[in-house]
Amino acid sequence: MAGKQETTDTSADATPIIVGRVAGPYGVKGWVHVMSFTAPPDNLLDYRPWYLERDRQWQAVEGIEARRHGKGLIARLPDCQDRNAAAALKGTEIGILPEQLPDTDENEYYWHDLVGLHVATLDGRELGTVDYLIETGANDVLVVKGDRERLIPFIQGQVIESVDLAARKIRVDWDPEF
Repeated sequence: MAGKQETTDTSADATPIIVGRVAGPYGVKGWVHVMSFTAPPDNLLDYRPWYLERDRQWQAVEGIEARRHGKGLIARLPDCQDRNAAAALKGTEIGILPEQLPDTDENEYYWHDLVGLHVATLDGRELGTVDYLIETGANDVLVVKGDRERLIPFIQGQVIESVDLAARKIRVDWDPEF
């Protein structure tokens, strides 16, 4: 497949969401192993174009060949024709634009929507802001940084009382001393 590569607008609104990373070369014809951060991993194959970060610039890449291979994913980019070119891409992050994601249902959120939100208890005590999330077997966990780091389970209706994306706030039923 032939394709073209173009540089995108890298304004704050156009910053891609990281959904994968090039893990290293696969074979000698320019293919690469891809580590997907989507759930399930195959979802990465549904997004086009991919945006690759090169020299601190995000570039849209069209004409990608990608498929499932064993337990992982492999891909070949249009400007990657041999193993040396594939090896040079190792560690390159793969992103997509927020508008490429499907809409969420009510009370459903993408992790990137929650990062940076202010977290407060039901009585208004500020706990900090969501720095990142952790996936556990039972539920996701907010890592909130404020006067100290807190791990707060993201359990709606029990711990998470409300999420207001417009106001950039999460209200939690949580003991601040915990």
